[in-house]
Amino acid sequence: MYPQDAGQGLKEIPFPQAEQVKIHGRTTRGLDFLPLLWNHSGIEVNCTGAELWVALEVDCGFHEPWVASELNGALMSRQMLLPGIREICLYRNMTPGVVKNVKFYRELQAMSEDDRCHVLVKGFFTDGEFLPVEDPPYKIEIIGDSISSGEGTYGATPDTDWLAMYMSSSRHYGRLLEKMLHADVRIISQGGWGVYCGWDNDVRHNIPSVYEATCGLATGDFNEKVLRTQEPNDFASWQPDAIIVNLGTNDASAFEQPPLEVPGVGVCKQRKNPDGSYVREDQEKVIRAAEDFLKMLRRHNPKSHIVWVYGMLGYNLTLTLSEAVTRYRQETGDANVAFINLPCTKWEEFGAHMHPGYAAHEVAAGVLSDYLHSVLGMDIHKFSGNL
Repeated sequence: MYPQDAGQGLKEIPFPQAEQVKIHGRTTRGLDFLPLLWNHSGIEVNCTGAELWVALEVDCGFHEPWVASELNGALMSRQMLLPGIREICLYRNMTPGVVKNVKFYRELQAMSEDDRCHVLVKGFFTDGEFLPVEDPPYKIEIIGDSISSGEGTYGATPDTDWLAMYMSSSRHYGRLLEKMLHADVRIISQGGWGVYCGWDNDVRHNIPSVYEATCGLATGDFNEKVLRTQEPNDFASWQPDAIIVNLGTNDASAFEQPPLEVPGVGVCKQRKNPDGSYVREDQEKVIRAAEDFLKMLRRHNPKSHIVWVYGMLGYNLTLTLSEAVTRYRQETGDANVAFINLPCTKWEEFGAHMHPGYAAHEVAAGVLSDYLHSVLGMDIHKFSGNL
């Protein structure tokens, strides 16, 4: 379909023919379209045209997906997508023949609660040509929960509704790291999930159980049969220089919640002693889950530096998680793994839904960029500008 409001002389480029398009994020290859499965997954092009559109197919239930676009490194738009087939203008009326760098990506996390939710890139319309996109010198994988889904990076502090519009990767510590370190960043995250259990004691909601699939969070007939989300991820095709694991906040919350009846499992509850300390048996569950996850990460990413970070929403599990990392290092002899605390979010740094806002993500990105520079020698590109 030709865009209704497009200029004259545009040519259609179906996705399979767009050879110079750089793909960001885990996805399924070999299809006639590109599924944007995880937050911050998307496309990047260098285009010489005066005008550029992207063609999409979208569906969802309750959680409408949000997307963002950047032009020459600056955030230009952010919008909600409703179900249907549509074209979005990424820019127009610009100087023809001049190369414009464009990034278009998904803002919303993979939605484990909405089997219909998907965004498919079908192709492009432009009056120019696509030129090669340079590969960044570094690759970073971020694994986490709602903090790493960017929840609270948009919206006012009093806003407490749990909605897709408050999640993002455009105002996220991962995107800031991408700019600071000139890196390709992938995000694997799900709000409410932990390394052992979710915030409410649901032991099914742990990130290690979905990490090895292309997008283990995306279930349902269309996701599984058409998009093949449950197939094993091709780890060899993208090996990160560093893996940032930001999990534990929801595991800590589980100790504060009432018992939960989990179908097929029984009653689950992370318990506390009368003095407020954690019951050691339940603390051990988190430690073992973290150790096992580190072994899984190392199996698939043999040379990556792994750093477990924690603390943006409190330090309750600091000793537990640091013990897990120490035990893993002692057992395996793997010294390429570390644990660091991130600064706790200050009151004035909170965003919507009482989650870390953009200011808190800036602080975290600064700490992480300094850390990765010191450990891996990554060049720090001082970033200043508007998001």
